[in-house]
Amino acid sequence: MRPLLITILVFAGILLLPYTVPTPPDRELNATQLRQEAAGHNLHPIPRTREGLLHLVDTADNPLTPEKIALGKRLFFDPILSRDRTVSCASCHILQEGGDDNRPAAVGYKGRVNPHHLNSPTVLNAALERYEFWDGRVHTVEEQAGGPIQAHFEMNLTPREAVERLRNDRSYREAFGQVFGENNITFANIRRAIGAYERTLLTRGPFDAFLEGNDTALSPAQKRGMTRFLERGCAGCHAGTSVGGQFVKRFPLRRYWDDYLGFSLFPKFYWKRSEFPFDNVGDFHGRDGHDFFRVPVLRNIARTAPYFHNGAVKDLHEAVRIMSKYQLGREFTPAEINDTVEFLKSLSGKPVDYGYDRK
Repeated sequence: MRPLLITILVFAGILLLPYTVPTPPDRELNATQLRQEAAGHNLHPIPRTREGLLHLVDTADNPLTPEKIALGKRLFFDPILSRDRTVSCASCHILQEGGDDNRPAAVGYKGRVNPHHLNSPTVLNAALERYEFWDGRVHTVEEQAGGPIQAHFEMNLTPREAVERLRNDRSYREAFGQVFGENNITFANIRRAIGAYERTLLTRGPFDAFLEGNDTALSPAQKRGMTRFLERGCAGCHAGTSVGGQFVKRFPLRRYWDDYLGFSLFPKFYWKRSEFPFDNVGDFHGRDGHDFFRVPVLRNIARTAPYFHNGAVKDLHEAVRIMSKYQLGREFTPAEINDTVEFLKSLSGKPVDYGYDRK
């Protein structure tokens, strides 16, 4: 029995070792150091000017023009692209609500719910992402724009039907002719126009002002939260001007015994069914079914609850706790979570007026 007891004690000691090693304190970074660390993760401010916008998001495949953006905006808000003419892009991407619809799962044509219980990611700043959709299967807002139009549970039109509808509308024939030339109402050009408008939907907040040199733009709590965000590894995945959307990563990265093994009297032990650190609603497992998901954009995250791919978590504090535990392997304390949430609030902002509505 003694060797068995020793083995058990050694095994238990190994398991408890991470909990006995003292956690080193975070470095105290001043404003200049915070900006330098942010720049190291390509965390840059959203531009204020049209010239800055074009430098950041314009593309040779879909050059931005005032006329194309105006056409895309019209299509974005027009339910003409849904089968029963009741759903538009703006139905699930409410610009005044953070660019999403604040629902756990997207609702489309005739009240149909996404079959995988996936919620609508924000459209704000989406043009800065390298990957679109929860599984990151496409790379541009132009590619993404065609998906909801065709999805049977969203707008439910075929590309041919969408083209025919617009060709039957005189004002759209004129608008497409002005932008793309005569007889150029194609599904590809529908996507290009919507994508052009979405490329202008960038937002600025206190975070941007701080990066530009305004030391008072962030509160002390927000600066502590930003320090933790940078020092603990959050910015390793939530990088880029969009603060996310640049990678497809495994989630959850870490597993814990208590995720699978619970304690109860009836029965004494049981195996949990959820494969996530929250209810596995929708049974969606990301890219190729291997739990790889597009890293979400954190700009306006305080306005886009509920969280995660299936909207299973309503509270931002809980979302931060889950990420610290399951992605970083070091669960934040309540005080650390509060500071981090305060920093995330600084990422909220209003769409920048680049003057395209005024041409």
